[in-house]
Amino acid sequence: MFRPLTLLAVIGFSLTVSPELTAADPQLLSVKKIWDAGKHNAFTDLARHHNCWWVTFREAEKHGKSNGKVRVIVSADGENWDSAALISQRGVDLRDPKLSVMPDGRLMLIMGGSIYDTSKYGTRSPRVSFSKDGRQWTEPAKLLAEDHWLWRVTWHKGQAWSVSKLGEGSDPRRGMLYRSSDGLDWEWITEFRLPNNTWNASETTLRFMPDGELIALTRPHWIGTSRPPYKEWSWTKIGENVGGPNFIRLPNGQLWAAARQYGKKRVTVLARMARDAYQPVLTLPSGGDNSYPGMVWHDGLLWMSYYSSHEGKASIYLAQIKMP
Repeated sequence: MFRPLTLLAVIGFSLTVSPELTAADPQLLSVKKIWDAGKHNAFTDLARHHNCWWVTFREAEKHGKSNGKVRVIVSADGENWDSAALISQRGVDLRDPKLSVMPDGRLMLIMGGSIYDTSKYGTRSPRVSFSKDGRQWTEPAKLLAEDHWLWRVTWHKGQAWSVSKLGEGSDPRRGMLYRSSDGLDWEWITEFRLPNNTWNASETTLRFMPDGELIALTRPHWIGTSRPPYKEWSWTKIGENVGGPNFIRLPNGQLWAAARQYGKKRVTVLARMARDAYQPVLTLPSGGDNSYPGMVWHDGLLWMSYYSSHEGKASIYLAQIKMP
């Protein structure tokens, strides 16, 4: 069992906020390291299921080309954590696992599966696993065609929605919107057409608004909006580059995003978000190799998982944040 240390109390981290903050801005209540057993622990996601916390991430030799395994850990209280599962495939680098709760109550785990030719990239395709209890998982099944990567799933009215990033490297890279009723068979909806013939769509989180509007936060610097049938999109280029982006809609209607911020120092930030704006306001204790947050609203607090290497090796952290 992993018993975390509270960073704010134990190692005296200072909290960095932007000059524009007021008393009504988010307050970081606690940050805990919850896992560091692997050599490189990274790319997190967080879910609340069966009255427990579930965090998933990749364990590997390093950030880049090494055959990673997907770890799932569980906690009843957010304090004490146990390993629930370790998922692997021979000769495959399982990366960027993302959790979601299906309409039938099962947990769904979607992840990338990369295969390397010696140390060079060879090919990849998405994988999916399912579990009733979070401990026993089905063998990862391949999805779509080679070179696709379904990155995060959002469920809406019984349908799973996800964006596949197609293409290796940063440009050209294409974003394809898909949906599925079972997580296995995926229907193509549209391709993201970014302004000015830009071809750099990458990691994307989708969220549905109460009126049916669909909003996308897309790496490296895009917010997209669309309405049914979600084939036509409007795009805004934001003033920040983001890595591993995620966002959530709170019960009061506010949108909050989290991602890696680039600049002189790479850190994990929490940002105010709108349909056409993104403003970082809170920096989490982080640095070096970091970000890829999971976000859950529970009991009036924002819970956020992420990884960071600011203490040495890349490890998994859990934050509790009081929102305005």
